[in-house]
Amino acid sequence: MKKTKTSKNKPNICVVTHPTGTPVVQTILGNFIDYLLPSSIKLFAITGKFFYNNTNNTHIKIIEIKYNRKINELILSKIFKEILIQLRISLNISKISNDIDIVYFYIGTRLDLLPMLAAKLLGKKTVLFVTGPASKGAELQYDKMLFGIGRIMRHIFRILELINFSLADRIDIETKNIISFTGLNRYRHKISINGAMYIDLDNFKIKEDLKNKKNLIGYISRLSIEKGVLNFAKAIPLILKEKSDLEFLIGGDGPLFDEINEELKNNGSYDKVKFTGWIPHNELPNYLNELKLILLPSYSEGLPAIVQEGMACGAVVLATPVGSIPDVIKDGETGFILEDNSPECIAKNVIRALEHPNLEEIVKNARNLIEEEYSYEVMVRKCRDSLDELMR
Repeated sequence: MKKTKTSKNKPNICVVTHPTGTPVVQTILGNFIDYLLPSSIKLFAITGKFFYNNTNNTHIKIIEIKYNRKINELILSKIFKEILIQLRISLNISKISNDIDIVYFYIGTRLDLLPMLAAKLLGKKTVLFVTGPASKGAELQYDKMLFGIGRIMRHIFRILELINFSLADRIDIETKNIISFTGLNRYRHKISINGAMYIDLDNFKIKEDLKNKKNLIGYISRLSIEKGVLNFAKAIPLILKEKSDLEFLIGGDGPLFDEINEELKNNGSYDKVKFTGWIPHNELPNYLNELKLILLPSYSEGLPAIVQEGMACGAVVLATPVGSIPDVIKDGETGFILEDNSPECIAKNVIRALEHPNLEEIVKNARNLIEEEYSYEVMVRKCRDSLDELMR
C-alpha cells in the first residue's frame, strides 16, 4: 500500500464516530479533536452533524454521514440502517485512504466491523476507543422485548466487540478499571490509557463555596435506562422522609422523560424537582456550581464527563462503581460510591454524603485530581505519547 508522507513523525488521522450528531457527541468529539490536533498533520472526522468551533483550520476536514433516527423503530429496520451506515463509513475511509495513517474508532463505533475490516485491508493502523461493554447497553435497551431478544442482542454485541478488540492495533481506554469492567485482560498488551475528555479549567471552576450552597441535589445526563435515572426519581420520596429541606434538579432529555414525570407525580415529589431540559455545554458550569451533590446511578459508564466537570466545579459526586468511576471517585476522599443503584441505596447514600464532616476537603481533593490528570496540557501530552508509541 502507498504510505502517507508525514512530517516530524506526526501522523494523518481519521476519527470515526457513529453519526448520531447529538449535542453530546458533538461536544465530546470536539474536545477530542482539540487535543488531537497538536499531534497530527491532517485530521479527518467521519461523523454526523458536527459544528466544530475551529472549522477554519485547514488541517481538518469533516465528512458528514446523514442519519435519521426514528423512535420505536423496528429492530430489523435498525439493523439494516446500521449496516448501511457502516458501508458508507467504509466507503469514505477508502476514498481518503491515501491521505491517512490511522483510523481512530471513537464514539459509538465499537461494533462497526465493516469499517474496521476496510481500514485493516487498506493497511491502516486502527485504534478502538472502549468505555464499557456495549453488550450491557443492549441487554438493558432490549430487555422488555419478547422471545429473549435482549439476551440475543447482548450475545451478538459481545461477539462483534470481541472481533473488533482482536482486529484493532490498539485499544484506548480512559482509566485502568475499564480493563476488568469490559473484560479486556487478554488485550493488555495493546491497551493505552488515552481518550478521556480534557476539562477547560478556566470555565469549569469553583465559583461558590460549598458552605454557601443550598441543599440542591442534581442529576445531569441523558434520561435513559442505562443511566439509572428512574431509580433516582423513585429514591426522592425516601430521601425527603429523612431530610425534608432538600431540593432536586434533573437536567437532560431522553426516552424516559415522560416515565420520570409520571413516577414523580405518583410518589408525591414532583413539586420538589426542577426540570431544566437539555443544558448547553457552555451553561453547565453555572448549574454545577449551584449543586451541593451530583448523582449518577448508572448501570454502565466509561468516564462520564459530567463527573469530571462536577469535580472541577465543586459539586460533590455520588456515583455507582462502574466503568472508570472507581478510578476517579474514592469514597470519602474525592466523592462517594453507591453500593448499587436501588432507590433505597441511593436514598441512604445521599444522606450519608450530605452529613459527611469533611465535604470541603473532598471538594478540594476532587478539584486537585482534575487539575493534575485532565487539564488540556496533560491530555495533549498523553495523546502525543500514545501516538508516538503506535507509529513506531
